[in-house]
Amino acid sequence: MSDLDGEYQVQIKANDNEDFTDFPNEVVIIPIMNSPIFPGMIAPIILTEEKFTPELDHYLMTSGYVALNLVKSELKDENGQFIDEEAIDLENREIKPADIYKVGVLCKVVKKLKLPDGSVNVLVHGVKRYRAFEYVQDTPLLRAKFEVFDDILEADEELDAYTRSVINQVKRLSEINPYFNEEMKLAMLNSPSPGALADLVAFAISLDIPEAQDFLETLVVKKRFAKLLVYLKREKDVADIQKKISDEVNDKVNKYQREYFLREQLKVIRSELGMDEDEKSRDLKKMQEKLEDCGMPETALKSAKEEMERLEVIPDSSPEYNVARTYLNWMLDLPWSKSSEDKVDIANAKKILEKEHYGLEKAKERILEFLAVRKLKPNFDGTILCLSGPPGVGKTSMGKSIASSLGREFYRFSLGGMRDEAEIKGHRRTYVGAMPGKIIQALKRVEVNNPVIMLDEIDKLGTSHQGDPASALLEVLDPEQNSTFIDSYLDVPFDLSKVLFIATANYIGNIPEPLMDRMEIIELSGYTIEEKVSIANKWVVPKLLNKHGLDKAEFTLSAKVLKKIITDYAREPGVRVMEQFLAKLCRKAALEKVSSKRKKKFTPKVEQLEDLLGPARFQSELAGKAFNPGVVTGLAWTAYGGEILFIETLPLKGKGFKLTGQLGDVMNESANLAYSYVKRLLQQESPKNKKTKDGEGEDFLANHEVHLHLPAGATPKDGPSAGITMALALYSLASNKKVKSSLAMTGELSLTGKVLPVGGIKEKVLAAKRAGIRTIILPKQNEKDLKEVPERHRRGLKFFPVSHFDEVLKVALSK
Repeated sequence: MSDLDGEYQVQIKANDNEDFTDFPNEVVIIPIMNSPIFPGMIAPIILTEEKFTPELDHYLMTSGYVALNLVKSELKDENGQFIDEEAIDLENREIKPADIYKVGVLCKVVKKLKLPDGSVNVLVHGVKRYRAFEYVQDTPLLRAKFEVFDDILEADEELDAYTRSVINQVKRLSEINPYFNEEMKLAMLNSPSPGALADLVAFAISLDIPEAQDFLETLVVKKRFAKLLVYLKREKDVADIQKKISDEVNDKVNKYQREYFLREQLKVIRSELGMDEDEKSRDLKKMQEKLEDCGMPETALKSAKEEMERLEVIPDSSPEYNVARTYLNWMLDLPWSKSSEDKVDIANAKKILEKEHYGLEKAKERILEFLAVRKLKPNFDGTILCLSGPPGVGKTSMGKSIASSLGREFYRFSLGGMRDEAEIKGHRRTYVGAMPGKIIQALKRVEVNNPVIMLDEIDKLGTSHQGDPASALLEVLDPEQNSTFIDSYLDVPFDLSKVLFIATANYIGNIPEPLMDRMEIIELSGYTIEEKVSIANKWVVPKLLNKHGLDKAEFTLSAKVLKKIITDYAREPGVRVMEQFLAKLCRKAALEKVSSKRKKKFTPKVEQLEDLLGPARFQSELAGKAFNPGVVTGLAWTAYGGEILFIETLPLKGKGFKLTGQLGDVMNESANLAYSYVKRLLQQESPKNKKTKDGEGEDFLANHEVHLHLPAGATPKDGPSAGITMALALYSLASNKKVKSSLAMTGELSLTGKVLPVGGIKEKVLAAKRAGIRTIILPKQNEKDLKEVPERHRRGLKFFPVSHFDEVLKVALSK
């Protein structure tokens, strides 16, 4: 409740005749929108040229008083709804009587001064609190009749305690708030009354409009002091927080300044005593020596010198110093002119390749040709090799052998899953923690500019919003461009033409065409059973024995056991899975050696393998077993080498043709084509089979629904190479004739019965031999591809090149 209501009204009116004769009956009200002027204060009021009207000027000349009232913080429109303050312009809005508080301060006009911009500075002296009780005029000036009030002062000990508390609070606040200076303290001591003291302190505090108005309407001095103590406590808390923030900032600044001054003083002291140079000077001296010896080209040397000059003027306490220093260290550590000497010895290279790799004659021959060219022309550049083949066939170790044959350093990094081109070309130095790309990092580690760098799993590069690493590799692998390769971090050209890049891939179909054009593909096919047995005896078993702490006298495996492991447990093209199962046997042998009291040689037999390794993963000689009519063995190519697949057909009641086994679009079309061709073929043979029973001949496919299925339904299958296989399965089912055992085939079938060529012949032949196939039917046009299959792999196999499906029937069907 305001002190202007209730019992105080009577007391105020009792003083109506006291000094009221000096005040006019009416006064002009000037609305103000910031902190109020309390009685006893002298303060300026700036009125704009628009606000200082001729009527106001005339009034100020004729009357010595003006009233100042605060504008309400929440304005209402004509309907009583609150108006958003941000949506209105309070400076230019016409203020109405309802927009201002009724209680304000009556002021004496001391002086007015016109300013150069047209505005007027009016200096006023607050005299009394007053209340406007009747508005006489609202335009062009806001006039009102009013009544003035005096402070209600009850002098006692409580008031004295309030006064002292306020003075003490102000003293404490003066220590952290510069506004409460000595002049303020002096004014407080000279205050004529406790009420004036309270008004003076309130004037010095930044109160918002509702608080200021409430304080203005409080006539009882004790209540005024009580409110003031709350405001002072809040001001003290805010000032403490500001001081804490300011102290923290100053401490950090002072720490850096102190460190800088101490370092400078330390430099002077070291210089005076003739002591060693400081750390920065030593670093710069070492860098300068490296710069002179590293043999940089002109462009890189210029950039390094500019960075060195910049480093000299940067304080070593600055974060920029470490950024520039790291960049210079990278530049100076790179082998700009340091090369290893090639030691090309063809005989020694051949010996190394034969020692470390079994088979792979074509790949070895191509590598020896490559080394021969290097011997004749050492600065030859232009060939980038890509070793392609299934996992575990020795692609990575082949790259190491090439480096060993050349006498060069070898470095390998994997590209599998790489999605950011900055991994190849580096990050710009503007980023925090920026680094060069993998190529530059490799050169720094090997410390020569002509190493062998293996780009492993190049077919597994990814793409993302951060860029395409395959596109970044185009510059690296192009002999015409890589002599001026620019890493984003270094931002200067580096010559990669002396680097020998070797890539590896499982499936070259995943490599982008522009990237594949820059590489020569060398295919490494899978191994046969005999080759795997030889590899196991010569390399895998000795390596595993050494790894598991065993020797030859304690562990032996017969050729029969090895063949059983390869055919039943590790039928993949490479030797990695075989190595895993052999390692399992080594662990069993190690356990037996530790557990047994007397020494016993570990020599497992074929019948013991199931107990040692678990159930067989593959069924031995599965391809050699006899099947019912309608089941045929085919040959397929995958990214991991060749495989055999079985095509099964089944007659059902009804009509139609059903396909299952997760077949792709091309394979679906190939199956439908085979169905149409066989149906036509049976119709042509119908005169010969007119008297056959059970719907054979002409009526079989017309009167039966045929279901064709390729097992391993979870594996996607596609391609046209199973065309003749599916056609033979349908013909075998319709004619009720079995297909010969141990026979497999591959070839695309045309609608007229022609057998068209397919790919992957070498891998398919190897898969057939691994599976125990003895007879292979293949397209006539693929006969030339058999030359790529080594003689020892073809040994024991019969090949039947065919150009028409009629030939397939003659070879495949049992008489």
